[in-house]
Amino acid sequence: MDFRPVFLVIGILLSTLAVMMVVPAAFDLYNGHPDWEVFLVSAGVTLFVGVATALTCRTGSARMMAREAFVMTTLSWVALVFFAALPLKFSELNLSFTDAIFEAMSGLTTTGSTVITGLDDAPAGILIWRALLQWMGGIGIIVMAIAVLPMLRVGGMQLFRMESSDQTEKALPRAAQIATAIGVIYLVLTIIWALAYWLVGMQGFDAVAHAMTTIATGGFSTSDASISHFNSVWVDYIAVAGMIIGALPFLLYLKTLQGEWGALFSDTQVQWFITAVALIILVTAGWLWMERGTGPEHALRLASFNIVSIITGTGYATADYGHWGSFATPIFFFIMFIGGCAGSTTCGIKVFRIQVLYATARTQIHHLMQPNGVFIPYYNRQPISDEVIMSVLGFFFMWFFTFCLLALGLGFLGLDFLTAFSSAATAIANVGPGLGPVVGPSGTFQDLPDAAKWLLSAGMLLGRLELFTVIVLFTRSFWRG
Repeated sequence: MDFRPVFLVIGILLSTLAVMMVVPAAFDLYNGHPDWEVFLVSAGVTLFVGVATALTCRTGSARMMAREAFVMTTLSWVALVFFAALPLKFSELNLSFTDAIFEAMSGLTTTGSTVITGLDDAPAGILIWRALLQWMGGIGIIVMAIAVLPMLRVGGMQLFRMESSDQTEKALPRAAQIATAIGVIYLVLTIIWALAYWLVGMQGFDAVAHAMTTIATGGFSTSDASISHFNSVWVDYIAVAGMIIGALPFLLYLKTLQGEWGALFSDTQVQWFITAVALIILVTAGWLWMERGTGPEHALRLASFNIVSIITGTGYATADYGHWGSFATPIFFFIMFIGGCAGSTTCGIKVFRIQVLYATARTQIHHLMQPNGVFIPYYNRQPISDEVIMSVLGFFFMWFFTFCLLALGLGFLGLDFLTAFSSAATAIANVGPGLGPVVGPSGTFQDLPDAAKWLLSAGMLLGRLELFTVIVLFTRSFWRG
C-alpha cells in the first residue's frame, strides 16, 4: 500500500483546520479573553504538522486507490479530531483529555452530544469553534458521500456512483469539481440562514453560530437551553426549514441550479423522507393535543421542531420530549435510527436503505404468491442489483450488531437501561441528546465515566463513517491486499 496520497490528504486537511483556528482566536482577542493564545498556539502546532506531512508526501506519481481511500477516510477523521481537541483541552474550560476528544468527535461528526455546561457564559472563541467543527464536519460528510463511499461500495452507496467512478483516476477530478460547487451551495445556504436568524431577533454572533450548526444538522448551540433559549416561533420554524434543507441530497441542489428543476422532488428518496417526517409530526402533535392537553398550534410547533431535530440527527431541543408520555418516548427512540437522505449532512441508516429493503421485501412477498413469476426490486425507477441488496443487508446487520455491542458495553460500565440504549443509539446515529434525565435534552454527557465517553466517541466515528469504512481496517485480508 502506498501511504503517500493518504498522508498528503491528511496534511492538507490539518492545514485547513489550522487556518480555521484563527477565527476563534480572533473572537477571543477582540473580547479580551486569554484563550486566544491557546487557539493560536494550537493553530501553529497543527499547521506545522499538516504542512510537514503534506510536503513530505507530495508526489506526482502516487494514485489514490480503494485501499488507500479506506485508510485515508478513517485516519483523516481521527487526526482531525485529535488536533481539534487541543484548544478545548488547554482552554480555560479545563476539560480533561477524554472530554476534549469527546467534544471534538461530537463536533466533527455533527453528533451534537456535549460535556460542556455553562454555555451561556462560555467565551466566544469556544462557542464559535464548536460551531465551526460541525460546519466543517457537515461539508466533509457530503464530500465523502459523493467522492469516497460510492467508490468503496459501502452499505449500498454504489447506487450513487458517478459516471466513470469505477476508474479512480477519472472519478476524483470529477468529484473534486462537484464537491467545490456543492461547497459553494453549502456556504450560501449558511449565509442565508444566518441572515434569517438575525432578521427574526437573534444577535449576530448567535445567528452565525446557529446557522452553521443548522445547515450541518449538528445541533451545538450557544446556550445550555439550546434553541428554546430564544423562545421565538420564527426561530423555531427557520431552524426546522434549515434542518430539512441539510437533510436532503446536496447533489440534487446542484442539479436544480443547473436547470433540472424537477430533480429534487422527483427523487423518491426525498419523497419518502418528506412524507415520513410529515406523518410522524402529525401523529406526535395529535398525541400532544389530545392526551397532554397542549393547544393545537403549540403542539404542532413542539412536534415539528423536535421530530425534525431528532430524525435529521441535529439534536436541537425546545422541550424535554422524554416527559411527553409513553407513546412519544418510543417514537423518538426509533426515529433516531432513520437519518436523512444519502448525500446530505445527516447520518443514521439513511432513507434509501429503507427503500431498498422495502423493495426487496415486497419482491419476496410477490415470489411467495407467484413462485414462477419474475419480480425485480426498483429504486428511483431503476432496478436494484443483487450486489446493492447484499450491501444494504450487510449494513443493516452490522449497524444493529454494533448498536447492541455498544449498548451492552455501556450497561457493563454501570449505566441504566434507558441511558445505555439511548446513548448507544444517539452515538451511532450521530443524533446528540438521548433519552432520560442523564443524557436527555435537559442533560449532558458530562457525568458519564471516561470509559463510556471513549466508547461513545468510537460509536460516533463508526456511525459517521458508515461502519464498514472503519471495520474493514481491522480485517487481516485488507492488509494482505
